[in-house]
Amino acid sequence: MENDAVTLSCPNEYCQAANPLTHKFCQRCSTPLPKRYLWVVADSLNLVSPGEILADRYLVIGQSIIFDLKPGLVPQIPELDNLDRIRAYLKLIPYRLNIPQVYGMLSLDERQSQPKILLLEKPPILVDSTDSQVYLCSKLTRDWGDASSMRQMNWLWQIAHLWEPLLTEGVASSLLDPHLLRVEGALVRLLELHFDSPTVPTLSQLGAFWEQLLKDAKPAIAEFLKQISDGLIHGEISSSEQLIAVLDQGLAGLGTASSGRNAPTQNTTIKIITQTDTGPSRQRNEDACYPPRGLVVSKPPQQTALAIVCDGIGGHEGGNIASNLAIETIQQQIIQLTSVPYENIDPLLLLNDLEQAVSLVNEKISHRNDTEHRQGRQRMGTTLVMALPIAHEMYITHIGDSRAYWITRHGCYQVTLDDDVASREVRLGYTIYREALQHSGSGSLVQALGMSKSASLHPTSQRFIIDEDAVFLLTSDGLSDFDRVEECWETEILPILAGETNIENVASRLIEIANTKNGHDNVTIALVHYQINYSEPDIILKAAIPTISASKTVDLTPKVANGIDLGDFHQQTQVIQEAKPARTSQLPLQLLIILGILLAAGSLGYWLKMQRQLPSTIVDPATPSPSPQLETRTTPRPMTTPRPIPLETPDNLPSPVVQTPDSQ
Repeated sequence: MENDAVTLSCPNEYCQAANPLTHKFCQRCSTPLPKRYLWVVADSLNLVSPGEILADRYLVIGQSIIFDLKPGLVPQIPELDNLDRIRAYLKLIPYRLNIPQVYGMLSLDERQSQPKILLLEKPPILVDSTDSQVYLCSKLTRDWGDASSMRQMNWLWQIAHLWEPLLTEGVASSLLDPHLLRVEGALVRLLELHFDSPTVPTLSQLGAFWEQLLKDAKPAIAEFLKQISDGLIHGEISSSEQLIAVLDQGLAGLGTASSGRNAPTQNTTIKIITQTDTGPSRQRNEDACYPPRGLVVSKPPQQTALAIVCDGIGGHEGGNIASNLAIETIQQQIIQLTSVPYENIDPLLLLNDLEQAVSLVNEKISHRNDTEHRQGRQRMGTTLVMALPIAHEMYITHIGDSRAYWITRHGCYQVTLDDDVASREVRLGYTIYREALQHSGSGSLVQALGMSKSASLHPTSQRFIIDEDAVFLLTSDGLSDFDRVEECWETEILPILAGETNIENVASRLIEIANTKNGHDNVTIALVHYQINYSEPDIILKAAIPTISASKTVDLTPKVANGIDLGDFHQQTQVIQEAKPARTSQLPLQLLIILGILLAAGSLGYWLKMQRQLPSTIVDPATPSPSPQLETRTTPRPMTTPRPIPLETPDNLPSPVVQTPDSQ
């Protein structure tokens, strides 16, 4: 990407100085210089030669890859007639770990006679440390044979989780295209989305695609993968929920298996530290964290590892009370949930239990608000983000705008999506994220703990498979504002994974960065360091696929409670057992017939006797019957069609709860 004549503009609107492309900070004002490589989506696109500049802004790097030279400017926004083309990207923003998001549009001619080109940000693109080489991440099919059995299973598991949401948005065929399916370390990344036309893809096609991976599957999971592929092809696995459940069994089998000499397949060591600080501009600290500040927790020897960060809302009226109440309540709940051995933990139930624990916290804070007659801005509340590492899995639960980041040797990934107005606008398919950020109030929270009843609360719980060393950073917005994490992760956090520093030093350093470069708020962080030692197991996994016979049916109706589709918790498909016939009398058939005739004759005689005793009456047809008959429905009820988790709609989304005078 070397071109001395091309410069990168400072994003600071008061500076906008020109800088060499290799600089990380503006040479005039020291503002960080974002490096935004974009993927170009267009039919039959033929970009000009590398080194050319498009629209006086975008430097051509290679085929379909460009670089934004003016990252401080808002890109061209899609018009209303283009929203259908990008709506799938917008509604799938909760899955942006795996799917790039829309950055903007581009017109190659001033007359705009040609269709506008779609630009995607954060595609699966790798850049070397000198910014001189840019290339696409490898195809999954290319790296498949070199991956461990745990990673192969992890990739399949991610695809299974993506199937239903992509199918809902009409783009599931993207998961069947080897060119689009890329991998970046442990993550499956899609290059772009393709629409499902003219036919809707099926799980049988997914099975056929996975069948092609068999030849290079690791011995431990080869038989397992064959059984799953066959199950998908022949319809024995008929839903993504069922597929995920089978893959979960396989992951658990790998996680508890032994390698040579009965040594565990995967040894996991976890260290956690937290830090919190009032900051230079606040009078008191409304944040809270668990474990207590400065305490380093290691697992083992500790049986449970848990990290929580809360950012109190309500100023001197009680933000600190809410955040500390949340910490106290949630950690007690989690200790109960994790008191059983790993092999006995159901991941789907645990995800549900984590969300229920958050709802309990919400009820406690809301009850206190109501008891103390707090209204509007006087109500106290808090955000929450917590990390619960269990064996080879990480569970992240959050509500509000406190964030979780996942740092590996391959990159830094924000795994939570802020519960704010800007994110809501994107999820509804109204606009792209960078345009939403320009609106006033875009950062206002739409939900936080303590602001409303739990029936209208929608915490998010996620589960990640960890198959390599990693660091999870939980942080309040005192650090995450102004992209400070994206700016400093490579120099400050990545050295942990190289053994060049420890989490204690990094925690102190991050607090210092927050106070000196932001300084507008309290700051609280938690660092969770995962160290993995994996070896291939001496086992042959087999898949436990339930058999669906002709006398059994699968209940695919989505379970709904409190207006929330419980498909969100990936409930397992229920198999309805074959109905047993009702008990009948053991009397001979001939005797039953005789008894029936006698009973009918007796009833007829009694009716004739009563008719002779009753006076004659004239019934007025206009007079309503004192006992109207119930209407008998002859039209069958429409069948319920299985559907995936719905994203929020304007009817079920809460109003902003922060930064509005009348917020509750």
